[in-house]
Amino acid sequence: MGMKIILTSDVPKLGSAGTVQDVAPGYARNYLIPQGFAAVATRGAIKQVEERQAAEAKRVAKQEDELRGLAERISGLRLEMHARVGEQGRLFGSITSADIAEQLSAQLGEEIDRRKIDLDEPIRTVGDHEVVVRLVGRQTPKVIVAVSDPDAPVAVVE
Repeated sequence: MGMKIILTSDVPKLGSAGTVQDVAPGYARNYLIPQGFAAVATRGAIKQVEERQAAEAKRVAKQEDELRGLAERISGLRLEMHARVGEQGRLFGSITSADIAEQLSAQLGEEIDRRKIDLDEPIRTVGDHEVVVRLVGRQTPKVIVAVSDPDAPVAVVE
């Protein structure tokens, strides 16, 4: 028989703050509650959590609607980025999420936060790279970041 608790802070492998979880009574009594990670879930507290989650879902849905137009403008955009290139097509520096956000903001005329650019690690090679922009909820348009060397000799086809 588990014990219902409400997490007051994020707990790895268990859940995020504000969620109701069912855990072993000993785990709750001996660790989660004394450490301040959780509180006992009463009926009133559970109702509050449900109301908060419903309000959050409504807020995210409203934001998704507001950002749909921006997502459509971003989707499929091609950002041309120039970088100095060394041997084997590797960049001397790298192109970061901040660089991409800056270029995207300039191209759209609207501020895009670098934290919304989903880039596991900076781009270090020449070529086209697909990058996801996480606006809110399901609004996650993709852009193409085309990295090239401005000093590279252009092949002339005769």
